Amino acid sequence: MQMKPSDSSRLRPVASRQNALVKELRKAFSQNEPSAEGSIAIEGVRILEEAIRSGLKFQAVFFSESGKAHAARILPQIGSHTETLLLPDEVFSGAVHTQSPQGVAALVKLKPAKLDEILENAGSEMLLVGIAGIQDPGNLGTIIRSAEAFSVRAMLLGEGTVSHFNPKVARASAGSLFREPLVRVDLDQQLPALRQRGMRVLATSSHKGDLLPEADFSGSCIIIVGNEGAGVPAKIAAQADQLLRIPHDYRVESLNAGIATSIVLYEAARQRKSFATDER
Repeated sequence: MQMKPSDSSRLRPVASRQNALVKELRKAFSQNEPSAEGSIAIEGVRILEEAIRSGLKFQAVFFSESGKAHAARILPQIGSHTETLLLPDEVFSGAVHTQSPQGVAALVKLKPAKLDEILENAGSEMLLVGIAGIQDPGNLGTIIRSAEAFSVRAMLLGEGTVSHFNPKVARASAGSLFREPLVRVDLDQQLPALRQRGMRVLATSSHKGDLLPEADFSGSCIIIVGNEGAGVPAKIAAQADQLLRIPHDYRVESLNAGIATSIVLYEAARQRKSFATDER
């Protein structure tokens, strides 16, 4: 698609690495934390379009000189009030993380989520996922993607869990990060309050507990997933109503955390008959 003159005029040339927005982009990518205005850094055409489709607000969108052809596709989809910058290739590549950038990145604001509001508006049957120490951003992103696919109401991110502002989480989630409610909590302290609301606690394990087909995912429940190596912390596992394990060949010690959680969520959705209808 050829860029129209009106699109080209929206791109503000910026050559300095010290530009305030360029510095915010670089900091958001390198520190895995929100910018000063609460935006996260994302990169690539597909993930930007997922943010647009999810109705998120952009603080700024950045194009490199070699990637400015993407402006013809991206600019018509974002509001005219959004800052759009055109950077030299070396300035752009110095701000982002990938070694072969597509030439488009953005600072975008996630929709805030509050646990009290989630619980109040959830209805009588609700499925939550609690993350107790997942450290790999790819695993967390995969779990977020599966959570959206299998109708998880929200995810509670416990202590020791990788920052969901990490750009690798957004990339691995394929955009589900923009739509799945995520709340930072102290799981050990939060679980008793959830149980008082009638929610059962199910914790995953690689070697202990009932086989997955024997699990009961009916009603309101929270599925706790632990650290890739150590699993669910003992103090949290002790609060579980049921420990679950996935049957697999004994020659494999354990499954990848993202894959294992996806299998558990599929079984939960199958039992609860909560698959969303395909949009045709």
